[in-house]
Amino acid sequence: MPKQRIAITQDFPASRDAVFAHLTDHNKVGPILGAKMERIKDGDDAPNGVHSVRKVSIGPLSFEETVVRHEPPARMEYTVTSKAPIKNHRGIMLFEDTSDGCRLHYEILFDGRLPFTGGLIRKQLEAAIRKGLSRYARSLA
Repeated sequence: MPKQRIAITQDFPASRDAVFAHLTDHNKVGPILGAKMERIKDGDDAPNGVHSVRKVSIGPLSFEETVVRHEPPARMEYTVTSKAPIKNHRGIMLFEDTSDGCRLHYEILFDGRLPFTGGLIRKQLEAAIRKGLSRYARSLA
């Protein structure tokens, strides 16, 4: 099964510190990304930091993601750590300053757990994230 890749770049008219804080807060980012999310374990270095765990619920499906890298306000990486319809998952959020705010480079890599499911999941996930990030950017203007 081929590796699926989502790559999204989104500009925000707000400081990198503020956007990083909001998009990496497990209890706030869910509505932006189209899922219910809640932090169920605090991280070692910060509540949403390394080894923090969030429960993600999308309809009847739920799974857990664990932060594996946390470098405010520049980078956060996470991986799915419980049973989900995907495997070999890695989410990478990179933040950089721009002349009028900040830019997020968001990449998600994964394999579908079952044949032919990866592409379908990628399309739905990418559409929901793009829509949510765009709406969040507009709300900051």
